[in-house]
Amino acid sequence: MEEKAKLLQDWIAKSDNVVFFGGAGVSTESGIPDFRSVDGLYNQEYDYPPETIISHTFFMHRPEEFFRFYKKKMLMPEARPNMAHIRLAEWEKKGHVRAVITQNIDGLHQMAGSKEVLELHGSVHRNYCMTCGKFYDMEYVRTSDGVPKCSCGGRVKPDVVLYEEGLDNDTITRSVSYIAHADVLIIGGTSLVVYPAAGLIDYFRGSRLVVVNKSVTSRDKNADLVIQDSIGKLFESIQIA
Repeated sequence: MEEKAKLLQDWIAKSDNVVFFGGAGVSTESGIPDFRSVDGLYNQEYDYPPETIISHTFFMHRPEEFFRFYKKKMLMPEARPNMAHIRLAEWEKKGHVRAVITQNIDGLHQMAGSKEVLELHGSVHRNYCMTCGKFYDMEYVRTSDGVPKCSCGGRVKPDVVLYEEGLDNDTITRSVSYIAHADVLIIGGTSLVVYPAAGLIDYFRGSRLVVVNKSVTSRDKNADLVIQDSIGKLFESIQIA
């Protein structure tokens, strides 16, 4: 582990074009659960699996149940960045990291100080009226009674990509460009099973592919470096002057 950490440290220190592609495992270390995991708690509280509830169809036809789940399971206002978020922001400031591409919707990368963050699945911090387009923050949705309504009377929708919805084309285009031109691509905290987001790493043509995840991924065999450990713990051990 220590030898691999030193190797990764050396690659980051010698590059000015590192791109980070992250998933749920980055934020679970900040106490944010992976909502796709179906456990006893969900089964006890809800009549449908998370994937069904967080879908466009469910949002449109059962908004009360959608927001009951969304507010309780997907809004974590007390969550704070962990060392993975903090280190990435530091490395960006020092000129090593060009961009963070994330599947997470919690905004923790921005909270840590990262400037170039591409949110593939949107953000819980942005919400808009489906009728007039007025924007609202997370707190407005979190503290609203039942289904949040706009001042115009329209329904407020979280600016997140629900199941059955497509990714934002501009975000995809920019992500592909960053990945295609990166020297070092670090994939962290994701098992690479959520598509189309996971497919974006196919555009990487750089020299160093790094996978950091607690479990095996489908890209381990293609990586130049594989580290199966906590990403926060790993990044904390890496010091870039």
